[in-house]
Amino acid sequence: MRKTKVVTSEDILLKLCQSATAVLTKATDSPVHHAAMVQKIVKTSLKPDIGCFVLFDGGFSGLVVINFSSQAALEIYSNYMQHMGIPEEELATQHTSDEVGDVLGELMNQIIGDFTGKIKRSIQTSITQNQPKMMAVNKNISVSVDSNIDKPQARRVSFTTENNHIFYLELAMERTEFIQLQDFEEGEEVDPDSILEAETVRQLEEKEKSNDKNEKKDNGSNDLLDELGI
Repeated sequence: MRKTKVVTSEDILLKLCQSATAVLTKATDSPVHHAAMVQKIVKTSLKPDIGCFVLFDGGFSGLVVINFSSQAALEIYSNYMQHMGIPEEELATQHTSDEVGDVLGELMNQIIGDFTGKIKRSIQTSITQNQPKMMAVNKNISVSVDSNIDKPQARRVSFTTENNHIFYLELAMERTEFIQLQDFEEGEEVDPDSILEAETVRQLEEKEKSNDKNEKKDNGSNDLLDELGI
């Protein structure tokens, strides 16, 4: 008799952790690892120094929060930008910089995108997400999912960067199980490299457009000065 396969909330959390390590490792070209142990927590919250959260809904509902220390945020940001070919001297040096928040928000978006793909292939259900919200904070801010969710479960997993800076992922979702009724083949997994390459091209094109605009502006200023004889 075929053994019935059951996917629990903890299995879903593991898929989320795998997406986070895979995306961040590829994006920064440096190893990022998650702990083998998970911690039960009472509630999810944004914590110093910089945090990001995103809500998802569909086959099941939940909330993902990632809290970075300033050191972890700057390491991931700088590794990501340098991996795309941006010189170190052009990088932001403060974790409160908008550029750091934008990069971490984009990485969060990629993590959840990879996660939703895993869920669709392995559990055959779909979830949708809202736009990640990133903010620098100096105190804890409680963040919760819709109170209509029955018996929400909250978990925290620690992650380590190449330079041993720690950050934390927190997941709050409804207690659920998916039970396999019959055998099926999982769809083909999307290669994170292709996602990163597309994002790299987009960033470089935006940088080139910005440089062209600045150059045209400088040339226009010089032409005006020449006409005035200055």
